[in-house]
Amino acid sequence: MNIQKLQNIKAKYLELTSQISDPKVISNNKEWTALSKEQSLLEPIVDAFDNYLKANNDLNGALKLLKTEKDAQMVELVELEIEEKRALVEELTNQLKILLLPADPNDEKDVIMEIRAGAGGDEAGLFGAVLMRMYKMYAAANRWNVEDIDVGFTEIGGIKEVTFQIKGKGVYSKLKFESGVHRVQRVPETETQGRVHTSTVTVAVLPEAEEVTVDINEKDLKVDTYRSGGAGGQHVNKTESAIRITHIPTGIIVQCQDERSQIKNRDKAMRVLRSKLYDLSRIEAEKNMAAERKAQVGTGDRSERIRTYNYSQGRVSDHRIGMTVYTLDDFVNGQIGAMVEALRLADQTAKLESEK
Repeated sequence: MNIQKLQNIKAKYLELTSQISDPKVISNNKEWTALSKEQSLLEPIVDAFDNYLKANNDLNGALKLLKTEKDAQMVELVELEIEEKRALVEELTNQLKILLLPADPNDEKDVIMEIRAGAGGDEAGLFGAVLMRMYKMYAAANRWNVEDIDVGFTEIGGIKEVTFQIKGKGVYSKLKFESGVHRVQRVPETETQGRVHTSTVTVAVLPEAEEVTVDINEKDLKVDTYRSGGAGGQHVNKTESAIRITHIPTGIIVQCQDERSQIKNRDKAMRVLRSKLYDLSRIEAEKNMAAERKAQVGTGDRSERIRTYNYSQGRVSDHRIGMTVYTLDDFVNGQIGAMVEALRLADQTAKLESEK
């Protein structure tokens, strides 16, 4: 563990603390906000480092006392303290190693989530609707805001493709490992013979890109308008408020029909397009960093099968970390926190191993 690096971080933290107390900085809201954010990111590291220094100092003190103590009862108590302090120092050392890992710059961003029905026909669409509900319930439990962008249901309540945004603190850090192919094994509602079918649904989690992050040339866009409508022709809008935007250089197509206003639909569609272009460049950059990708739980490849939902056995299995839970009903009702945390810890462990 790099003690000098930690001392430098603490010195920077103290400097920032002093700066945000300066009346001149306080009067400049933009500067104060930026410095406060930087300080808050360093605070967990500084707190852990202070705790580490105290625990290490206590350990050294106990070791010195053990050398001079003659009373057998006191020796026993000191040995117990040494054991406790050693365990605490080890725990804080591991905590600091994790805190010092390079942070994912996207972790605090909101996300654009896309869910598409894959193999399996109507059953894939129905399970896609289950996953959409699952993520929205998880978002509600975390007090995140969900905003639909393009949601279209089939006549039997399934989905072909849906796009929605989730806003909140640390959304991407929690949901980034959900990208990939989700496989379901169950007896479809449309199956009369009681046979188990296997279907797939693809999930994409994109960190939302800001306008300054991605530069889009209007000349590269083909914009089409059309009338929006729900399943079976319900809620058809008489005006052409729905928007479809094609980014000609990449062939990426985005659309939005959720709002009655063409301007609002265009704004939402452009948000999705920016995020897709940003994600495209991010994945391309990561492909050139093979060592870093090996240290991650998943590659982010949309074709990677990441999880199986087996209804007959009531289990959910994540193939990347070998974790299985037997509470499928709770899981698809949004209680995915344990799996999310296990994926995050596995990613941290893999990165720590790669640092050795």
